[in-house]
Amino acid sequence: MREKLMARWRSLAGPEAEPLGRELITRYDEPHRRYHTVTHLEAVLTHIDTLASHAEHPDLVRLAAWFHDAVYDPRRGDNEERSAILAERALPETGLSPEAVATVARLVRLTVTHAPAPGDADGAVLSDADLAILGAVPEVYAAYAAAVREEYAFVPDDAFRSGRAAVLRSLLDLPAIFHIADLEEAARANIMAELERL
Repeated sequence: MREKLMARWRSLAGPEAEPLGRELITRYDEPHRRYHTVTHLEAVLTHIDTLASHAEHPDLVRLAAWFHDAVYDPRRGDNEERSAILAERALPETGLSPEAVATVARLVRLTVTHAPAPGDADGAVLSDADLAILGAVPEVYAAYAAAVREEYAFVPDDAFRSGRAAVLRSLLDLPAIFHIADLEEAARANIMAELERL
């Protein structure tokens, strides 16, 4: 999978950016990760490919996907901001314009809320791709939920159940979880089933 990801990176950012691509893959391979791994990155990129016709700047959305979880420490609450800063520091070296770098960083920051503004097609594509796991078949969703619990193994069960339930309820409270992808019904069923298990 890692070589397949590197091939995707080279076609997106150019062969001269290969060291950055390898650094990003190394980040997604960190040992404390159980869900936010190269498998998640690959899945998000695949969903973006499916939704790319809806995006204004599909390649910038793909770059944002590469960076969106590049910094991930479950003990911290500023991972998206730190990931966006990493993008702002690293991408100019690839020759990307300042405007394009700013767009990528904005999209990375959007993954805090997954709530793009009306008309933000790029934000909608990235948000839907990042949350697509919510609409997976129940067995895949269950594996995702178990992997998230493993990432938060340091949190006591009662505190985890309370925090996770709050996150899930906030998703159910949204008028729509998805903006483009046809995953709403499956996602809501999965989330309600997980809430019942908690």
